[in-house]
Amino acid sequence: MNPRQVFVSVLLFGVAGLLLFMYLQAWIEEQHTESGKKLQQETINQDFTLQPLGMPRKAAWRRIAPVGLSNPEMAVSSSRHWQGRADPFGVVAASSRSRLPEQKKTSESPLSWFRGVYLPPALHTLNKTFVKGGEWQDIDSTQEKRRAFLQGFCGKHNSRKKLQTHLVHLVSRIYVEDRHKLLYCEVPKAGCSNWKRVLMVLSGLAASANNISHDDVHYGKHLRKLDSYDLKGIYTRLNMYTKFIFVRDPMERLVSAFRDKFEHPNSYYHPVFGKAIIKKYRHNADEEALKTGSGVKFKEFIQYLLDSHRPIGMDIHWEQVSKLCYPCLINYDFIGKFETLEEDANYFLQLVGAPANLKFPKFKDRHSSDERTSTEVVRQYLKELSKEERQLTYDFYYLDYLMFNYTSPLVEH
Repeated sequence: MNPRQVFVSVLLFGVAGLLLFMYLQAWIEEQHTESGKKLQQETINQDFTLQPLGMPRKAAWRRIAPVGLSNPEMAVSSSRHWQGRADPFGVVAASSRSRLPEQKKTSESPLSWFRGVYLPPALHTLNKTFVKGGEWQDIDSTQEKRRAFLQGFCGKHNSRKKLQTHLVHLVSRIYVEDRHKLLYCEVPKAGCSNWKRVLMVLSGLAASANNISHDDVHYGKHLRKLDSYDLKGIYTRLNMYTKFIFVRDPMERLVSAFRDKFEHPNSYYHPVFGKAIIKKYRHNADEEALKTGSGVKFKEFIQYLLDSHRPIGMDIHWEQVSKLCYPCLINYDFIGKFETLEEDANYFLQLVGAPANLKFPKFKDRHSSDERTSTEVVRQYLKELSKEERQLTYDFYYLDYLMFNYTSPLVEH
């Protein structure tokens, strides 16, 4: 066999091998696609057994993903205005897209059905089996009024709209305590540090709330958040667990946050927020202030808060509760207030069957020598603002005032 024949034979052998490889690859991809479709359909059928709050199991998913329709396009509303005020739900209404071809529908990931969820407000009866004695009657009556008030507000402004947002975003501030089946939505500057201490004790992570440091509470990552669970885990807990929230007068909470973050040394808020605020809102700022970010004035902080083009984003310590905990989309079974923190908290601990010796901590988490942020303290800070700035600050927290029935502050001199 001469060299030319050898070359031709090798070339033909190579071509045949290539054709065989391409055939096998096409066959494998076809088999993989078919099995993927089958698995996808099984997953969808299985996931449709999950039951959103307040909806019959059989009808649960019909309101989320109607047959033949793709998942609705959703976006969390960034606007602070709704009929002249903030959007009470922090979300926008959904509109379904037109019918898609079969190939498009079957190629969608099963998880795409969960991009939007509808959690209709519904009151649930609190379990009072563990409550001992009659001294809690007034607190219980107040609690029922708070829940009914919030329910009425949400029902009034719902207008029967189908409201949707990303589920993971809805529950991103909620902490889980599995032993006593609790979900706590964290509202900073409303007793959240001590509440997380209590949750650590309830979960068996600590023997006493008094021995847990500030850093362990906030940076120890001992408590798990609801958004860390899979979808089934999230829905199960939303349906079965007791959900609670503690709120505070919005202006007191705002001033408390400012005092904590800007009037004391802080290695995060001064260089990150302080520098940006001073650079934009302080005329003729000196080099030291621009370098360290220390010494932010309350008026400068409010200018940042009200600026639609903030030099740096929002922070949970002064974000509205309506955007932290979504009270009109998640049905909170217990609504406590910072103004009656001790009695509300200890009543709630009885409701959930906490150990009799566990009481809500009375100590202040940090800066214990400082005067607490009271109505009088707030009044002094508001004097630094113009009448217009005070009114706009109130407008910024308008929903929080309405939802939790707080008295609007005086904006006049």
